[in-house]
Amino acid sequence: MNGKMKYYLLCGLLIAQVFGCDSEKGNSRPAKQVLERVLGAENAGRFVFEIEGDHVNDDNYFKVQVEDNLIYIHANSQVALCRGAYEYLRNECGSIVSWSGDRINIPENLEPFHKTVSSPFKYHYYMNTVTHGYTTPYWDWNRWERELDWMALHGLDMLILGGAHEAILYRTFKRIGFTDEEIKSYFTGPAHFPWNRMGEIRGWDGPLPNTFYQKQLDLTHLILSRMRELQMEPIVHAFAGFVPQAIVQRFPEEEVRELGWGGFEEKVYILAPQSKLFSQIGSMYIQEWEQEFGKGKFYLADSFNEMDVPLSDDPGVAAEELAGYGEVVYKPISEANPDAVWVMQGWTFPYHRVNGKLFWTPDRLKGLMSRIPDDKLMILDMANEYNALFWKIDYSWKMYEGFFGKQWIYSFIPNMGGKVPLNGVLDFYANAPEKALNYAHKKNLVGFGFAPEGIENNEVIYELLSDWGWRNEAIDLDSYLEMYCQARYGSYPATMKESWDLLRKSALGTFTDHPRFRYQFRPEGNYKATVHKSHEFELAVHAFLSCAEELKGNKLYEYDAIELSSQLLGLKVDELLLEGKIEGDDEYIEKAIGLMISIDRLLASHPNHRLSKWVRYARDFGDTEEEKNYYESNAKRLITTWGGWVNEYAARTWSGLIGDYYAMRWKKWLEAKKGDGEFDVLDWEEEWINSEYTYAEQPFSDPIAVAKSLIDEYKLSFIDENTSK
Repeated sequence: MNGKMKYYLLCGLLIAQVFGCDSEKGNSRPAKQVLERVLGAENAGRFVFEIEGDHVNDDNYFKVQVEDNLIYIHANSQVALCRGAYEYLRNECGSIVSWSGDRINIPENLEPFHKTVSSPFKYHYYMNTVTHGYTTPYWDWNRWERELDWMALHGLDMLILGGAHEAILYRTFKRIGFTDEEIKSYFTGPAHFPWNRMGEIRGWDGPLPNTFYQKQLDLTHLILSRMRELQMEPIVHAFAGFVPQAIVQRFPEEEVRELGWGGFEEKVYILAPQSKLFSQIGSMYIQEWEQEFGKGKFYLADSFNEMDVPLSDDPGVAAEELAGYGEVVYKPISEANPDAVWVMQGWTFPYHRVNGKLFWTPDRLKGLMSRIPDDKLMILDMANEYNALFWKIDYSWKMYEGFFGKQWIYSFIPNMGGKVPLNGVLDFYANAPEKALNYAHKKNLVGFGFAPEGIENNEVIYELLSDWGWRNEAIDLDSYLEMYCQARYGSYPATMKESWDLLRKSALGTFTDHPRFRYQFRPEGNYKATVHKSHEFELAVHAFLSCAEELKGNKLYEYDAIELSSQLLGLKVDELLLEGKIEGDDEYIEKAIGLMISIDRLLASHPNHRLSKWVRYARDFGDTEEEKNYYESNAKRLITTWGGWVNEYAARTWSGLIGDYYAMRWKKWLEAKKGDGEFDVLDWEEEWINSEYTYAEQPFSDPIAVAKSLIDEYKLSFIDENTSK
């Protein structure tokens, strides 16, 4: 920092102190600390924050003003302050804060600037119940702190959180008479918690170590404390009626119904809506949670996510049962906390079908909600792109009449399982929310957000969607992508624009429910690849790589180049495997295995796409070697065999996972095939899951040069998978 700049900074800070808006001393300190952690103290010192207005009752807004080489942010919440600072940093200074790294660039001399932004939404919502399986199950506080900072800067103030559900439910079940063993047999392993919380599975990959519950409580305290400082709203779990199997012996007089999901033989037990025990446990749970963590507001409970609802065949009785289910979930929440709001995930309403017909008709859904006051129920309308692009049906907010006057949040699910390949229609994300905002019968639309199952992928989509929470009209993608590339890469050469134009016509112009490579499935079987494949995508990767010399040294460019190259080369692996099977020629499969190893080495240079990082978080959660091994196996099981018929759902293209699991599985299968032996793939997978990960990731010294060379060597030939020879 030169002398002139120091002079301006000191003068500005003195002015701020005189007028009482010094963020170091005022009520905006939590927001300022976000900047200090992310930008460093010197860069953060160039911002002067002031809270004004009432974030609870007023519309969210921020004002940015640059004077005397200082950046003044006025806003009515901590998150709005952070969002204002970030919008200025990114749009005016060419800086970015991302999962794969930051690029901070604040000029020494700042031009005068003024901007005011108001959000049309009260809440800016983030994450999905299952994000806490596919992404966060073993995060430590350092990783959580970074994510909360990322949230604040991106203007997100509402988060679905596990909220130590298991530890609190354990206490509740003990209070009503279940034994330790009966409770432990109910809970799954930590990576599978979301589906246990939604009543889809029980006991899978458990039991938990005894030390787990206190760690869960301690970590949740840290998360909630920081969220409260930043004025963020947590959505935590309530009791949705699911109970241990021992309910039949402990309370034989209770009416209990069985639910099944995902090909699991073990059924889950749910109390009937008229059960007094349902209300008793529900109320106890809220009391226990609030005794531990303080008063809550938003409580999530989903009783029938992706599952058939046990209803009478008599329509009149069934309608009464649905109303009863809704009432029995909400009543104990409201009795324990009259100010609480019941939150429901809206994914299952357009998703769930029986005999090809939508189960949740408008009448049924309206019946489920009929006994809940409008301001005491919030629906997360999670998957607008699925309605429009995949199911091709009306938006839920149209189908269900603006959700009948209840509060609701417009949202997307841009990712299933944490899959890495580029996927999604960028133009749709840029334009679609405007329709809901302008819908005449939107009624009580209170928020906007996104609910990815797994994060640290497709970063441009999340950057764009976070902007949508702070605007009320469609995003012009041409200018947006230029801004994004300037912020991320520091430049926007003509060939970079060409690459993005091609991506918008290819991988980021198509929506696939579950993009997976063929090589990620077991060798036997006729699985088909679903990752986008087109000549336009191939050209997009070539154009992107042609910028390598101009953008040399920019790590974010290198990471994105590695991702794109790995995706293109993965398509070639699939071609080779298909050719080998069609021709009956093992040499094609051997080439495919070799190329998988090369992709593995490319990804070893990426900060996020590495199995070693996932395993390290899991092992660090344990104290003893036994605990470390258990957590590692649970984490690896989720992203491979999963359980039931959910095998290979997460399909991560990660270094280590490709080389040590996918490639090795094909190699073992090929060796058995050549030697007329047998390869028991299920036994091998189980052994891999339960063995300590020791694979040595071997990055290339110049991954971009290697990527270019491999792409030149392995050109796509666009084999028709329906052709047999």
